[in-house]
Amino acid sequence: MVGICRPAALRRAWPKQMITFMKKLAAEMGQDQTKQQIEKGLKLYQTNQTDRALQTWIRVLQKTSDPGGKFRVLGCLITAHSEMGKYKDMLMYALEQIDTAREMEDPDYLTEGYLNLARSNEKLCEFQKTVSYCKTCLNMQGTTVSLQLNGQVCLSMGNAFLGLSVFQKALESYEKALRYAHNNDDKMLECRVCCSLGNIYIHLKDYEKALFFPCKAAELVNDYGKGWSLKYRAMSQYHMSVAYRKLERLPDAMECCEESMKIALQHGDRPLQALCLLNFADIHRCRRDVDKAFPRYESALGIMTEIGNRLGQVHVYLGVGKCWLLQKDHDKALDSLQRAQQLADAIGNKLSTLKVHCISENIYRSRGQQDELREQVVKFLQCVEELELYCGMCGESIGDRDQKLQALPCSHIFHLKCLETNGTKGCPKCFKSSLKPGFV
Repeated sequence: MVGICRPAALRRAWPKQMITFMKKLAAEMGQDQTKQQIEKGLKLYQTNQTDRALQTWIRVLQKTSDPGGKFRVLGCLITAHSEMGKYKDMLMYALEQIDTAREMEDPDYLTEGYLNLARSNEKLCEFQKTVSYCKTCLNMQGTTVSLQLNGQVCLSMGNAFLGLSVFQKALESYEKALRYAHNNDDKMLECRVCCSLGNIYIHLKDYEKALFFPCKAAELVNDYGKGWSLKYRAMSQYHMSVAYRKLERLPDAMECCEESMKIALQHGDRPLQALCLLNFADIHRCRRDVDKAFPRYESALGIMTEIGNRLGQVHVYLGVGKCWLLQKDHDKALDSLQRAQQLADAIGNKLSTLKVHCISENIYRSRGQQDELREQVVKFLQCVEELELYCGMCGESIGDRDQKLQALPCSHIFHLKCLETNGTKGCPKCFKSSLKPGFV
């Protein structure tokens, strides 16, 4: 009887408490179901059932009302579309993810959202936007969770600076990313940074360093990568292949590229397939076998055009131009070079523009076209000056032939022989720029 005689206010409050409790319980059950479906999608994706995984995640995205679950499933969709080379869809999901993060007003989610936005633009060769979003990430005041993403942010920023041919800033970013990787014992990040460092030394034509770094990445895969995705092995093998080709070790280049291509085909990694096709074509070109090179360039170009890899398209057109030169067809070579320059100018890749002027200069010299030759020489020298591709000690150019280089802690690059011969207690370029004009 005592239990029945409750105050009226308490009797009215009880249903509201029950409703609140039931809503909370339903929300928790919904979150659990969302988490289970995300995990189900991941298992499908890891067993190469990509279509089923995507269908599972899209159903979650349509049904869930949990912002955290929505953010996580968008992250899965971003990663999957990145690996498939569907970069425009990747960007669409990244934009939706950043809107979700803003609604949640959580700096950790915002940092991750801006990182995915940066990566999407990097893949689409929108390098200036990538740098801007990366800077936004680094300025976020998040917790230790978001701070752990800073290494990945620096890697993406380095890739963007490399895409813009800003080599010093690219090196600075890679070195920061490497420090984050070491401090957090993040072997996966270290592996990715080593591959990017190999790539920058390919462009600077220090081919021994270009081989050293992806070999280091391959060691990390062998030592720590038992539970990693095979894409890390494929990535390191591809970069080793490019370095071997530059060192004229063509059988080694072919072997590594075949291994990388095999994994790319197994996992439906179309961006890597395109890079491997490009490298196969370059290997055949180095063997002067243009009949095998041309169809591989064409296949690489088809995929790169489809996915939006404009920098890759530039490299294809440069390779095709060199093939036409081998066949003494200067007009077709110039046509390919013009296409390469248009794309390079659009994305801001100054190194490719420099290569176009260098090759064009040789063509016009062989044809005795003096006016066109002078024009190309002037443009070439302007590019060299803009890129600062010269040693701060001897004044000779960097990146026009295979030479050993050394980057100082400030990331300025010199010939190793100049540093060893002359010695320095600091960076000559930094010392010179620190002097006031009136005292120079």
